[in-house]
Amino acid sequence: MSVFYSNEVTEFCLEGRFLDFVIKDGYKLKGLLLATAEGECYVKLAKHLRVAFDLRLPRGTWLQVVGTKTYDSKNDQVMLKAERVMAASSQIEVVSPSPAANKPKPAKTQTILMCQKSDCMKRSGKALCKVLESELSDRGLQDTVNIKGTGCMKNCKAGPNLVMPDKTRYTKVKPEQVSILVDKHFGKDVEIEKRQFIEV
Repeated sequence: MSVFYSNEVTEFCLEGRFLDFVIKDGYKLKGLLLATAEGECYVKLAKHLRVAFDLRLPRGTWLQVVGTKTYDSKNDQVMLKAERVMAASSQIEVVSPSPAANKPKPAKTQTILMCQKSDCMKRSGKALCKVLESELSDRGLQDTVNIKGTGCMKNCKAGPNLVMPDKTRYTKVKPEQVSILVDKHFGKDVEIEKRQFIEV
């Protein structure tokens, strides 16, 4: 009794994102690797496509591939052979920007770290925190600059301790010095001063 194996040939059309070329012997273009909804798949290129294919195709390009699908029942394998490859419709359609895209992005939030341990609090830390909140609010920075309480910064005798967003550390900070610190780190002229400093 002999076993009969058949090869079923059907047409296919699929869309996928281009991952890479499949090259044989270091220079012969054989096919494409695509990422599709079903996963990664290999598509062999018909001979007329291999000679005409642009090897500068950027990875990630959406492609639509049309060709023949051969099912080999003996090996239980499916082979895809491309007859036509073109830019997928999702790649070339023009999408108008949504109204949400025109909204300005919120400013990046910066954080001032302040020690909340008892030694720093005893050394006018509470008053310092209140003055800092007030100074930020007066300059309209309450939404873009946060004050975050931390654990011990290991410098208790020099408290209260502050760390500004640019990682500058301050010790023995007095409430009357807060205005100067806020101007130094968040004033409108900070960028100009930095540029002038660099130019000199």
